[in-house]
Amino acid sequence: MSEPPQPPGAGRRAVVLTASTRAAAGVYPDRSGPVVVDRLRGWGFAVGPPVVVPDGEELAMALREVLASEPDLVVTTGGTGLTPTDRTPEMTAPLLDVVVPGVPEAFRAAGVAKGVPAAMLSRGLAGISGPTFVVNLPGSRGGVVDALEVLEPVLGHLLSQISGGDH
Repeated sequence: MSEPPQPPGAGRRAVVLTASTRAAAGVYPDRSGPVVVDRLRGWGFAVGPPVVVPDGEELAMALREVLASEPDLVVTTGGTGLTPTDRTPEMTAPLLDVVVPGVPEAFRAAGVAKGVPAAMLSRGLAGISGPTFVVNLPGSRGGVVDALEVLEPVLGHLLSQISGGDH
């Protein structure tokens, strides 16, 4: 009898960063970061509470600090839209060694297919930084849930590939 498959996060560590200037200032609570943390824990990842930072340079500093600790996965939420303060992709791009465009393309396509035309406006990125997979999710709870549904079936394989696993 074969062993049941391991969840994608078994034995792996993840960090969640919420990019929200208003949530970081206490104007309102972080609504999307806790959703990501709960889902990642359900997938077996060791993950602490979301780190909430303002979008822009403070997010870039937090990303560099987190990446220096070499987690398996970093998920950002927020800052992927079109407003002048949405800067998450610009802060993420210089830190990526390899871009994986198919992941955010799949997020956008799934959102549009679910009847959310604005999903195509998300500018989130995904890629590899050292040994870490980094993915930008939108800041809305619905966008986060939809993106995580798309990511779940490929995440274990993706992380295995990054660490040198076979095809």
